[in-house]
Amino acid sequence: MRPSGLQIAAVLVVGILAISFGSILVRLALSASGEKGLAFSLVMSAGRMGLAALLLAPGWRRGLGSRAGLPWAVGAGVFLALHFAFWITSLSYTSVAASTALVTTNPVWVTLFGWLLFKEKPSGTTLLGVAVALLGGLLIGLGDAEEGGGTNPLLGDLLAVLGAVAASFYFLLGREAQRRELSTLEYVRVAYTAAAFLLLPLPYLFGGGYGGYPLEVYAYLLLMALLPQLVGHTSFNWATRHIPPVLVTLAILFEPVGASLLAYLLFGELPGSQVLLGALILLLGVGLAVVGGRR
Repeated sequence: MRPSGLQIAAVLVVGILAISFGSILVRLALSASGEKGLAFSLVMSAGRMGLAALLLAPGWRRGLGSRAGLPWAVGAGVFLALHFAFWITSLSYTSVAASTALVTTNPVWVTLFGWLLFKEKPSGTTLLGVAVALLGGLLIGLGDAEEGGGTNPLLGDLLAVLGAVAASFYFLLGREAQRRELSTLEYVRVAYTAAAFLLLPLPYLFGGGYGGYPLEVYAYLLLMALLPQLVGHTSFNWATRHIPPVLVTLAILFEPVGASLLAYLLFGELPGSQVLLGALILLLGVGLAVVGGRR
């Protein structure tokens, strides 16, 4: 039975709250380790996905209800791995506000790829909402860059956008996997495990490893797996079974607001007036797109 709109909204709110802690936990792990750059970013990406897959591993004993969605789930896992490799690395070079604003531009990519690949033509109101929301996200990113956020904002912003593109394919392929009779738990078990297997060897290729870090680093990795991954991402994957992926990704546009607020409270990263204006425009775009896609 299809859940009510209120139930779907409640799950999305929980997911947004959970993923808002993702960038914060990355920053805390970076600070605790004293590391920066690609190798440690891959350690965090692989640790997050590896622990999430490990926590879901007991469910493999029950097998899969259907194998028709298996290739789609594995493909989604590959793009999930790319998403985290790009996005987590971006946080070493740009601010939390800019990174989370740009990585959540995936509504435009989901709309575009859904239109081109799955013939899902969006309504005019949805397209207007996407455009307005992206304008808000752009203002957040530009405002943050002008204030000198991060050590290399241009590189960090580019990596965040690549993370958004990868996340868009992850959501689209995940929706198709669940349409082919995989339950949400079966799907995330496959996707998270595929992402973990792809990511786990990569730190060694770039001179990194998993040992020798302070204990709090491993605690932050476990929290990444539990909160933004198992609670946040799984909530969004469940939602894609019942509403179009573009609406799920539009809801995720609330993440920069929550993450920026947490960054201010914990790190003293105070958003400027342009960032705040961008957040208001972003929320307006979300509302327009939800109205346009409510069918």
